Amino acid sequence: MHGGQGHVLVLDIIGEQAAYLQPEMEVTISLHDGVPVAIELPPRAVLEVVETEPTVKGQTAASSYKPALLSNGVRTMVPSFVTTGTKIVVATTDGTYVERAKE
Repeated sequence: MHGGQGHVLVLDIIGEQAAYLQPEMEVTISLHDGVPVAIELPPRAVLEVVETEPTVKGQTAASSYKPALLSNGVRTMVPSFVTTGTKIVVATTDGTYVERAKE
């Protein structure tokens, strides 16, 4: 006999990482008695910077990070050379900047 527990929301399992889910992304789902209990995303995702401060001349690119809003609604810190419209690679575990995406 089944209760109302049969349907587990993917968002409940995945938590904050749900922001990094993308169409056609391959994920690993762990099941227990046919019910999803864990979802593992790829370690990285490519996202577009939709809003960030302009680069200030004279800033050293190596050490300066600035806030940016990504296309999935997550805010992260990016190097000063990253501009609005740039696609970047971020870690899906915590949203940190990894590198500029290779087109």
